[in-house]
Amino acid sequence: MSTETATADPTYGNWRRPRRPGLGPFGLVGTIGLFGGLVLDLLVSLISLQFTLVVIVIQCTFLLPLAVRTQDGRNVYQLTALRIGWFRRKAKGVTTYVSGPLSQRPGGKFRPPGLLSRVRVTEGRDAYDQPFGVLHHPSRNLYTIVLGCEPDGGSLVDPDQIDNWVAAWGHWLARLSSEPNLRGASVIVETAPDTGTRLANEVLPRIDPGAPAAARAVMEEVVQRYPTASSEMHTYLTLTYGMPTGQKRKSEDIIADLAIRIPGLLDGVVRAGGGPAAPLSAENIAEVVRVAYDPAVAADVLEARAVHGGTGLEWDDAGPAAAIEKVNAYQHDSGVSRTWMLTLAPRGTVRAQVLRGLLEDAPGTRRKRVALLYRPIDPATSARIVEADRRAAQFMATSRRGMVQARAANEVRAAEQTAVEEATGAGLVEFSLMVTVTVDSDAELEDANVTVRNLLAGARLLMRPADRMQAAAFSCTLPVGILPWEHTLMPRELKEAL
Repeated sequence: MSTETATADPTYGNWRRPRRPGLGPFGLVGTIGLFGGLVLDLLVSLISLQFTLVVIVIQCTFLLPLAVRTQDGRNVYQLTALRIGWFRRKAKGVTTYVSGPLSQRPGGKFRPPGLLSRVRVTEGRDAYDQPFGVLHHPSRNLYTIVLGCEPDGGSLVDPDQIDNWVAAWGHWLARLSSEPNLRGASVIVETAPDTGTRLANEVLPRIDPGAPAAARAVMEEVVQRYPTASSEMHTYLTLTYGMPTGQKRKSEDIIADLAIRIPGLLDGVVRAGGGPAAPLSAENIAEVVRVAYDPAVAADVLEARAVHGGTGLEWDDAGPAAAIEKVNAYQHDSGVSRTWMLTLAPRGTVRAQVLRGLLEDAPGTRRKRVALLYRPIDPATSARIVEADRRAAQFMATSRRGMVQARAANEVRAAEQTAVEEATGAGLVEFSLMVTVTVDSDAELEDANVTVRNLLAGARLLMRPADRMQAAAFSCTLPVGILPWEHTLMPRELKEAL
């Protein structure tokens, strides 16, 4: 009986990190430098042995930092570049941001800082005449649309239905690989303690003045006490599109193209258990960003929506009045945030509910956002990556012994399974995960750190704080289409080669 139950409960896994080209920990650049250095040593040895020793010492000084790596694969050069960049930003004073009428910034607006400072927001109409906001990132010429949904949840749901949702979500992700010009997508789940505003606006106006006093007292007590034990959850999906190299199109044509795609995307989200889904208007996007930077205004935003049907907030006023980036935290208006980045996905297999604890509201925090970032890979590149990974796994399995050989054999099986699934139509997607927790003060950050560490243990995830880049990491967990790999100074190909 137990065997049948275990077999009926499907598991998921086989997440594979792209194998870095090169010899051992050196990477492609280090490997080229290593073999090139050997050739140089042979040539120099023909002239002078003493000079050869000097050349070897210089080569070791250059190559050793490439071989020493952290758990997430970063070498000493990358760590050093991160610290140098932090000290340069701090010396220039860009780690402090002040906006508004009393600041020196032109316009007197409260524009979002950092990676969002140059973003422009426009609005279009989809096939159902619903307004949807479009965020234009001029530095990379990217366009982002944001979809909002209300997932049905997994409580009291048959396992067969959950399996169907997971399968439908897999199909939706596989579709991203074939989506024309799609650069990346993200799913952001935001949780926060319920302010009670929505419940009060729904219940109190409906209480009949002629109802018995006891009944009115019960309803008023429910409105007062229920929010203290409940939370609100919002789910956003962002899709960021780019333009082909050398192609210029008008913004109107791009918005019309995006409007045609939205109904199909929403249909896939609903089939995957996303519940009612709709695109976010420019005003809704500004409200989400405004509340993220200033959590104290969350109740006011909900009140304005309930009473007036909207806030009238614009993108230029969605940023903070002041923000300070620290080494391990980001202070902004009424909150202090810390962001963690994924280091290693769960080893082995997991159940469909593995992220449930991480996605739920965390006690003691003002707001929490969990962002899953997806980078789809086109079918031609997917086939090349899968075949290269399979050949590398087979090579490693035949070149080692003992326990390492057993692990390599497991790698071969995983690579073979990935190749078979890709050949039968599955898509290949790179993904990462980021978590941002916002609290009221610096003193609460350590408690939030313990809370996140416990949640990550339940999800079997390894993550590290995004130290010295907390402001950029904070932006990546907002539903505004910031893709980290599109905003790096070093080209992605060179970064992989290191």
